[in-house]
Amino acid sequence: MKLLVRVIEARNLPPLDANGLCDPYVKLQLGKQKFKSKVIKKCLYPSWCEEFTFKVEDLKEELIVTVLDEDKYFNDDFVGQIKLPVGQVFEARDSSLGTSWYTLQPKNKKAKNKDCGEILLTICFTQTNALLDLPSAGDPVSFPQRHGDTASEVSSRASPTRSEEAATSKEEKLNAHTLASRIAKIFNKNADSPSSSSAEAPDEQDSQEGVDSVVPHHNSQEQEASSVDFEELVKNMEMRDQGGDAPSSLSGGVVLDQLYAITPQELNSMLFSSDSNFAKSLSDMQGSTDLQIGPWRSENNGESLKRMISYTKAASKLVKALKAMEEQIYLKADGKNFAVLSSVSTPDAPYGKTFKSEVLYCITPGPEQPSGELSSRLEVSWRINFLQSTMMKGMIEGGARQGIKESFEHYEKLLSQKVKPLDLKDAGSERDHLLASLHGEQQSDWRLAVQYLANCTVVSTILMALYVLIHIWLSTPSKIQGLEFNGLDLPDSIGELIVSGVLALQGKRALEIVSRFMQARGQKGTDHGIKARGDGWLLTVALIEGSSLAAVDPSGFSDPYVVFTCNGQTRASSIKFQNSDPRWNEIFEFDAMDEPPSVLDVEVFDFEGPFDEATSLGRAEINFLKSNISNLSDVWIPLQGKLAQACQSKLHLRIFLNNNKGCNVVKDYITKMEKEVGKKQIKMRSPQTNSTFQKLFGLPPEEFLINDFACHLKRKMPLQGRMFLSARILGFHADLFGHKTKFFFLWEDVEDIRVIPPTLSSMGSPIIIITLWPGRGLDARHGAKRQDEQGRLKYNFQSFVSFNKAYKTIMALWKARALTPEQKVQMIEEESEATGDPVSEEDLVAKTSNRHEYESEAKSSEEGASFLELEDVNMSVVYASILSVPTSFFMELFRGSEIDRRVMERAGCLDYSHSPWEESEKPEVYQRQLYYKFDKSISRYAGEVTSTQQKSRLPGRNGWLVEEVMTLHGIPLGEYFTLHLRYQAEDLPARSVGCSIQVLFGISWLKNSRQRKRIGKNIVKNLQARLKVMCGVLEKEYVSGA
Repeated sequence: MKLLVRVIEARNLPPLDANGLCDPYVKLQLGKQKFKSKVIKKCLYPSWCEEFTFKVEDLKEELIVTVLDEDKYFNDDFVGQIKLPVGQVFEARDSSLGTSWYTLQPKNKKAKNKDCGEILLTICFTQTNALLDLPSAGDPVSFPQRHGDTASEVSSRASPTRSEEAATSKEEKLNAHTLASRIAKIFNKNADSPSSSSAEAPDEQDSQEGVDSVVPHHNSQEQEASSVDFEELVKNMEMRDQGGDAPSSLSGGVVLDQLYAITPQELNSMLFSSDSNFAKSLSDMQGSTDLQIGPWRSENNGESLKRMISYTKAASKLVKALKAMEEQIYLKADGKNFAVLSSVSTPDAPYGKTFKSEVLYCITPGPEQPSGELSSRLEVSWRINFLQSTMMKGMIEGGARQGIKESFEHYEKLLSQKVKPLDLKDAGSERDHLLASLHGEQQSDWRLAVQYLANCTVVSTILMALYVLIHIWLSTPSKIQGLEFNGLDLPDSIGELIVSGVLALQGKRALEIVSRFMQARGQKGTDHGIKARGDGWLLTVALIEGSSLAAVDPSGFSDPYVVFTCNGQTRASSIKFQNSDPRWNEIFEFDAMDEPPSVLDVEVFDFEGPFDEATSLGRAEINFLKSNISNLSDVWIPLQGKLAQACQSKLHLRIFLNNNKGCNVVKDYITKMEKEVGKKQIKMRSPQTNSTFQKLFGLPPEEFLINDFACHLKRKMPLQGRMFLSARILGFHADLFGHKTKFFFLWEDVEDIRVIPPTLSSMGSPIIIITLWPGRGLDARHGAKRQDEQGRLKYNFQSFVSFNKAYKTIMALWKARALTPEQKVQMIEEESEATGDPVSEEDLVAKTSNRHEYESEAKSSEEGASFLELEDVNMSVVYASILSVPTSFFMELFRGSEIDRRVMERAGCLDYSHSPWEESEKPEVYQRQLYYKFDKSISRYAGEVTSTQQKSRLPGRNGWLVEEVMTLHGIPLGEYFTLHLRYQAEDLPARSVGCSIQVLFGISWLKNSRQRKRIGKNIVKNLQARLKVMCGVLEKEYVSGA
C-alpha cells in the first residue's frame, strides 16, 4: 500500500524572523522515509501544492508532518507539527481523510508559543487501478512518465534518501559534542589556552606535518566531507563565539580596503570555503603551480578552524620559483564578522627560515546600499613576523612589501570580477542623491500657452480680429449689388479683396499655431519615472539640459524632445516648447539586460505635429566600450549633424551603468552560449587571459573573451593574425615584422555575414565576408578589404585552422547580439533549406500533403466546423493523481465558473476569458475557446495563449473527457508547434467522495527544429507544476465551500 500526502498550504504561522515573517518548509516522515518540501521565502501564509508518496509496511507507524523555519546560518527554527497514526487513515471511510485543516502543535508543553498555525493536507491511501497504470501511447520527446507524481519524485520516493538521516545523526553528534565541551569548560577552568604567540608563529615542524597531511595522505572522501562540513564548522564556531571586537589591522599596513555588494557570510564562503574555486583562480592568475588545499579542521574544541595550503610561487626577476606553505586560522566568526589569519613561510627563499609573512583578512558588514541590500567590507593587512634576529630585516620587509602589493593587485582584480565592488561615496550615494535631486520643471498649460502663443503672428491676428469685429459693430449693412445675395457679401473693390486675403492667410497661420500647440500638449507624455524591471545590467540616463539647439521654427525657436535607444529599448523625453536652451531634469531607466550594452543612441527632434515627420536637430552615439563609465556620470555630449554642428549644440547627461545580477554574469553567459555552439566550442578563460585581452583593445573590465582563432585578414595581401571574439565585439590583431594591425567593431555594426567556397587564393579554406551597416565601424576601416557604393565596409577572413568552430561561434554571437527574434527564425529557416538533405519526390509529396492537411484543419478549427483530431499526436501521461473531490466539482475547472477563474489566476494565467460552451457537429460533444496571458513567473516572455477545448462524457463510465489544443503567441519558436492535452476525470467506485485524474500531453510539430527535445522537456516541467497548483487550489476551494 501507498500513502499519498498532498501538502497544499498553511495559515497563521507565527513570525520567527526579525523581519516579522518566516521562511517555512515542511518535513514529512513515516518510519525511515523522509521527504522535504520547497522553502517559501518571507511568508506567513505559504502555499506549497506538493505531493509525497510513502510505502506503508506497518499500520502502527505514525506520519509526522513538521513545519520548520529555514535559517541560513543557524539551526532551523521549529514552527509546529502534527502526528497522525497510519491506522487512522486506513480505518477512515474510503481509506481517506480527505482535505482538511490540521492544527499545528508546539514541540512540548513548555513552549512559549502555543499558537503554531494550521496546515491544509490531503491524506489518503492510493489504490492500484487501471487508470494510474495505463501505459503511455507514445513518447516523442522523452516525456517523463508519471503515476501520481513526476518521474524524479517517484524515484526519490521509491528509495528514500539516507543522506538526510546521516545529516541528522551528524547534527546530533555535533550538538552533543558542543554540549559536552561546554560542560567540560565549566568544570575544567584551569585548562590551558593557546597563547597569541603560538597563533602568530606556529612551530615549523607542526606546519610541515600539516602540509604533509594535505598533499598525498587524505583521500577524496575526506575532501568531500570537508567541503560539506565547512558551513557546519563555521556555525559551530559562531555558537562558541563569546563576543568581542574583530582583530585590529596588522602593523605592516592595509593593502586592500574595499566594499562589495555581497553579504559577509557569502563573501566568507567565497574566499575560504573548501568547495570554492577562488583560490584556484587566484593561483592561476598569479602563475602559481602545485596548489594543494587541505580541509578545515576544528581546533581548541571548536573555538577556531585551521587548514594548510601549499603551492609553488612563480619566479620573479629577483627570486626563483619557491615552495610556499600557508596556514590559515579563523580568529573570529560570529555570523557577521569574520577574521582569518594567514601565515606564509618560504624556507627556500634567502633568509626564508628567519621570518613568516602574515596576512589578516577581516570581513565586516558594510553600509546598507541605496537599494536596501547588504554589503560587506573586506580589509586586508599584513606584517612580517621575524622568528630570528637578522641584519637583513629592512631588505626583507622591503621585498615582502613589494611582493604582497603585486599579489593583492591580482587578488583585488579577481575578486572584482566575481563580486561587484562598491564605492558608496562616488557610485551609490552620489548616483542616488544626484538623481533624487533632479526635479522636472512643472509648468501649467496656461503659462506654456502664453509662452508659446505670445508671438507677433498670434497677437497681430487677435488685434486684426478685434478691429474687424468693431468695424462690423459700427458699420451698417451695405445694399445688395452685383452678384451678391442675402448671406453673401463680396468685396466691392480691389482693396477690399486684398484685405480679405490678408485676413484669411493671417487667420490660417494663427489657427495652425494653436492647433499645433494643442496637438503637442496632447502628446507631451514622457518615459520619465518609469522604473527598470529585471536583474542584470541596468542603464540609467538623466537628461539635464540642452544648449544651443538649432531653431527651425519661423519664430526663431524649436520644440525639442530627446529619444534614447539602447538594445532595442526606447525612451522619450517630454516636449519643451519654444526653447533653444531647454532644461528637462528627467530620469530614464532601461529594463535589465543580460549582457552589458554596447551603444546608447541619442537623437534630438523638433516636434512638427503628430502626422508630420519630425526634424532631427542632432544625434550622438555613446560607445560604452570606448568610454569610461565613471566619466559619463556628468558629461556634455556634442551633437552631430548639419544643424547641430552649425549651432554647436550639446546635451548635458548623467549616465550610470550598474550590474545587480551578482558575480556569475560571465558564467551565465558562457552557459547560455554553450547551448547554441556546444560545450566543447566555448570555455571560460582565466582572469589573466581576460586582462590581457582587455589591455590589447582598451576595453572596460566587464568585457571578457569568448574565443580566439588564428586566421588571415585579406586586404591586398593576406595578413596573418588572430581573431578575438567577445560578447560585444569582434577584434583582430596582427604583429608582422614589428608592424601592428589592430581593430575591432561591434556586433550591432554587422549587417550580413556570408561564406564563400574555398578558392586557390584562400589556400583551400572558405572565406567569411562580414559586411557592416553604412556609416558604421569607421574606426576599423583600415582593416576592411573594400567599401561599396553605399558606404558599407567589407572584411574578408580566411585560412582558419578550424573553420566550422570559428564560423559557428561567430554566427551564434552575432545572432545573440544583433538580430531580432523574427530575423533569427528567418535565418534558421533559410539555413535549414540551404543545408537540408536532398528530398525525394515522394517525401516532397508527403510533406506537401501534410501541410495541406494542417492548413485545412486549422481553417476548420477557426470556423468552428470541427475540432482538431488528436489521434495523430503521440500522447503520454504527465500527471495522474487521486483528488478528494467529486468529479462534478473537478469539472468546475471547465465550466467557466468563478472557481474556474480563480484557479487559472492562481496558476499564473492573466486576463483569463472564455467563450460559452456550444454543441459541435458531433452529438453530446461541446466546444469553447479560451484566451489568457502567462504571468512572468510562468514564462519570462509573458506570452499569450489561444486555446480550444472540447468535452464529452466517457463512454460507459461515470466521468468526463476534456481535450484541448493550445497555441502559444509571443514566445520564440511559438509558431513551430501546437500543444495537445487530454484530461480524464472519473469517479472512484470505492469512495463516496473522490475522483481519479489523468492528464496526457503531446506536441504537434508544424516546423522542424533541432531543439524539439529541449523545448518538450521545458514545457512538460512547467505543465506539471501548473497542474499541481491547480489541483491543490481546487481541493482548497472544495474544503472552503463545504
